[in-house]
Amino acid sequence: MFRPTEHAVLCLAAILKEEIQFMGEKLASSRWSRLMPVIFITYSLAYLDRSNYSLGAAAGMAKDLNITASASAFLAALFFLGYFFFQVPSASYAQRRSAKKLIFYALILWGILASCIGIVTNIWVLFVIRFMIGIVEAAIMPAMLILLSNWFTSGERSKANTFLILGNPVTVLWMSVVSAYLVSSVGWRWMFIIEGLPSIIWAFVWLRMIDNSPNDATWLSAGQKKDINDEFAREQVGLHAVPNYREAFKQKAVIQLCIQYFFWSIGVYGFVMWLPSIIKTASSFDIVVIGWLTAIPYLLATVLMVVASFFSDRLLKRKLFIWPFLLVAAVAFYASYLVGTSNFWLSFILLVIAGGAMYAPYGPFFAIVPEILPKNVAGGAMALVNSFGALGSFAGAYFVGFLNNVTGSNDASYIFMALSLIIAVVFTIVVKAVTTPDFKVQGTIPAASPSAPALR
Repeated sequence: MFRPTEHAVLCLAAILKEEIQFMGEKLASSRWSRLMPVIFITYSLAYLDRSNYSLGAAAGMAKDLNITASASAFLAALFFLGYFFFQVPSASYAQRRSAKKLIFYALILWGILASCIGIVTNIWVLFVIRFMIGIVEAAIMPAMLILLSNWFTSGERSKANTFLILGNPVTVLWMSVVSAYLVSSVGWRWMFIIEGLPSIIWAFVWLRMIDNSPNDATWLSAGQKKDINDEFAREQVGLHAVPNYREAFKQKAVIQLCIQYFFWSIGVYGFVMWLPSIIKTASSFDIVVIGWLTAIPYLLATVLMVVASFFSDRLLKRKLFIWPFLLVAAVAFYASYLVGTSNFWLSFILLVIAGGAMYAPYGPFFAIVPEILPKNVAGGAMALVNSFGALGSFAGAYFVGFLNNVTGSNDASYIFMALSLIIAVVFTIVVKAVTTPDFKVQGTIPAASPSAPALR
């Protein structure tokens, strides 16, 4: 019998196959097979601690360390404060020196710090470790986005960003199950210790396999390098010259994207950090079943992210594949609130829809900035946007936990996440491409050029 899940997997595989064939039609397809598997695994490992912390909290870490409910919410969110403050400095280093080396050192430090969570006995030490992990991981996302912008063109960038960020839901997908079994078998301490070690080993694979740009790659021919660099040069034609980060950060579109991502991230990380606890509160399932249920929204997210990036790059429209998904997520959160605890499975299905829809637009979203700002400042602008996402993540992780604790139910947090996503929808719709006349325009792009996607 042909089951719906099998059909979804086959459809996803067909889209991926077509995409790889399409991407190789013009420029070197070896970029995808060489770089993306390594980038995907690297981001997956870096993302691990953001999600396994929530399972550790649900599995008794708070009880063992005598962590109060308010302290637990603060610990869940503290990571994002370190992440917020070090985004732009990390982007500056990655763009001016080496994204490759920055990520190499971050992987090693992250692995050490993540494993140390498993041996702490003092909550104050745990506060420090969580903050330090945020600082170290602040390097990963901006450096990755800069690296991808060095390798992939505007017509490929949404797909490249999606394959990077797929490490987020896919990690939660397998981690929710594996971590649940580790917790039930060896306890939450060994779960952190075991899951921190792979990134240290993987750092050396990263160092061996990745190059900062096509010019550094010995596995590309001179002709392939020229084709890629020529395409990058064509993309810069017609963009307003922006001399430095200060001027880039003042652009209206960048400010709007920062606000949008702040509210979007409230919904995402309120969901990521507290979904296991929400399921535990609303049901009587054991930790292994909770782990399996927690994984389901991220399966849907994986499919929707690939589909959204596929059509976003084909149509070269970004906003059209961002705000409708966020609106669906907001409606699903509110509907889940209306259902409440009267019907657990219906409420859970609505949460699955909300989770999948929230993740779908990541690829198109992070493709916007390199298309509206020149290369010299795009990396810093992406880091600034991502830093506001980190601030929103802090608010989402903290206030969802706070509201759940104060009210004794999940209702208030559902409304909080729904309203945040509605605000994100509004700012997505109003954002426009940079049109500041204060700087000299470098040229014009022919109307038929694929390098000038409409910000729609």
